[in-house]
Amino acid sequence: MDNKLVELKVENGIAHVMLNRPDKYNALNIELFQAIDKTINKLHKNKSVKVVILSGAEGNFSSGLDVKSVSKSIMPALKLLFKWLPGNANLAQRVSLGWQKLPIPVIAVIEGFCYGGGVQIALGADFRFASKDAQLSIMESKWGLLPDMAGLAGLRQIMPKDKALQLTYTADIISADKALEFGLVTEVYENPHQQALLFAEKLMQRSPDTNAAVKLSINNNWSGTLRSLLSRESLSQIRLLVGKNRSIAGHREIKKSDKPYQNRQSGW
Repeated sequence: MDNKLVELKVENGIAHVMLNRPDKYNALNIELFQAIDKTINKLHKNKSVKVVILSGAEGNFSSGLDVKSVSKSIMPALKLLFKWLPGNANLAQRVSLGWQKLPIPVIAVIEGFCYGGGVQIALGADFRFASKDAQLSIMESKWGLLPDMAGLAGLRQIMPKDKALQLTYTADIISADKALEFGLVTEVYENPHQQALLFAEKLMQRSPDTNAAVKLSINNNWSGTLRSLLSRESLSQIRLLVGKNRSIAGHREIKKSDKPYQNRQSGW
């Protein structure tokens, strides 16, 4: 366990991360923002973690920003929004962008309410598995605000622009099936936790270095220039070729063995 607001448990290479303010439907106060940020940093340092499953306590992912808590004084807002340079990520943005920067596949399990900042956090994951009863909303415009937690970095990769505008303008609450139709979630299941575990096991059949390289290459080059894509592909491939997990992957494939992979390389 990490702390009361974010529970972290690592089992067999899978990090189970749970937002834990169930009495507030896991709404985001300043302390929860800080706890998520610290958890992401901890996971980045733990090279034995191969997959992350991110969820919310007691049947809800997150109802979004705890407006009353954050608006009690100016200090919480300053802590969330402060950055040294405009192009840097502040605390509010790191809790979404941080999942994308992890060199590990991240699966968000979305149940119940997933509103506003909750959607922004889920957009940082690589995959979003939703329960059939999940409800999602990009809700910030309802409060006269703009989504500003870096969720757009994920949103622009998975949805057509007109659909993103539609959801953001209207702040409509949509069902999991509608979210799947729009591309906001990856899959809809009766039991998304179980499916996330099965998918995590499948991902762990691949070298953790390969998974890191794939995530880095796709995230950084999805909308980048061709030259940057070619450069990153070549550099990543060289790192994989000289790494021990590449030879282990070949042994596993040829010999049909379960030889364990080593922890991922540093530097991803």
